[in-house]
Amino acid sequence: MNRFDTTIAKHFAAEVAFLQSLVRIPTDTPPGNNAPHAERTAELLTALGFSVEKHAVPAAEVQAAGMQSITNLIVRHRFSDDGPTIALNAHGDVVPPGEGWTHDPYGAEIVDGKLYGRAAAVSKSDFATYTFALLALKNSGLLLMGSVELHFTYDEEFGGELGPGWLLKQGLTKPDYLIAAGFSYQVVTAHNGCLQLEVTLRGLASHAAYPGTGVDALQAANKLLTALYAHNEVLKTRRSQVPGINHPYLNVGRIEGGSNTNVIPGKVVLKLDRRMIPEEDAAEVEAEVRALIEQTIAACPGIRLDIKRLLLAHSMQPLPGAAPLVAALQKHSSEVFGEPIPTSGTPLYTDVRLYTARGIPAAIYGAGPRTVLESNAKRADEHLLLADLQRATLVIARTLAELLG
Repeated sequence: MNRFDTTIAKHFAAEVAFLQSLVRIPTDTPPGNNAPHAERTAELLTALGFSVEKHAVPAAEVQAAGMQSITNLIVRHRFSDDGPTIALNAHGDVVPPGEGWTHDPYGAEIVDGKLYGRAAAVSKSDFATYTFALLALKNSGLLLMGSVELHFTYDEEFGGELGPGWLLKQGLTKPDYLIAAGFSYQVVTAHNGCLQLEVTLRGLASHAAYPGTGVDALQAANKLLTALYAHNEVLKTRRSQVPGINHPYLNVGRIEGGSNTNVIPGKVVLKLDRRMIPEEDAAEVEAEVRALIEQTIAACPGIRLDIKRLLLAHSMQPLPGAAPLVAALQKHSSEVFGEPIPTSGTPLYTDVRLYTARGIPAAIYGAGPRTVLESNAKRADEHLLLADLQRATLVIARTLAELLG
């Protein structure tokens, strides 16, 4: 396996430059204008000698989902006509930078061995990890069986249905194994599900000088918030048996309402996020949350309620067929990092569920620190240790070589 160490080290400056190019092109979602990034990524992959398939999602579907453009990419490299197909998936869309940065979020600046920028860690880093791991295999001269596919997609932030979900529904891919973008040293084999709802409360706007003539939607929202957050005390008692996952949680992430300071608010909109542990049933969770909302608002005279589902992402649970993939990742990551690398779950939800729902054994592994929080993923000054990028690339290359050998 020493040939991988040498090859990856030799091309590491090019790998870092590849990642810098990707970080410097914004892919904020919203607004979700991601096709330009895909075009640039395809150019960079072509320059490395790969054939790239561009799969543009129809504009009507993209706009209906609240985004502007999506072009998903597939690279296929076949070593032989027999053997397994292993897909590697990472997403290029990211949340907007937000405030508090001390480095340009699109500067891809390198300071003290760390590359700073939005998506430097999650998950443009694994565009680089997977590309240069495959490049190392391609140039290794090893006799390998099967093929490797790179799936670079652009809809993770809005649920993945127009990213991997769209590729799978179109029949464009059906791999035997999947490795998906990682964010820590752990080999992740399970993750939470997520339910997102938009709750609209409608009362009657009125001049603040005549409060009795209005129906205050914000007061109703206040009662609802109290009930929702009190429900978290119940959720904390529902413990998961998966290491790395604790308990379900409910969060209200966005509130909009009112028209002016001197007006009784006639409309308030809440957007909430309910994380589901792998042991929970998604339909039962949604019914429980809806019932809690309906019961609370029923006690608010004059308030009309509308509940709209924004997202239902099922949890990921390990499939029996994933054992060889997980074992290979653990073996090679332990060797490269010089310490035992455990399997764990993550409270995040990811696109991987879309593959496992179709019976494709999967694991999550890629470039990242010991914990997600160390990378500042989705926070100011997101960054990646370049040493971790190089080591993760080596782990992926060795793992692929074992599974295809």
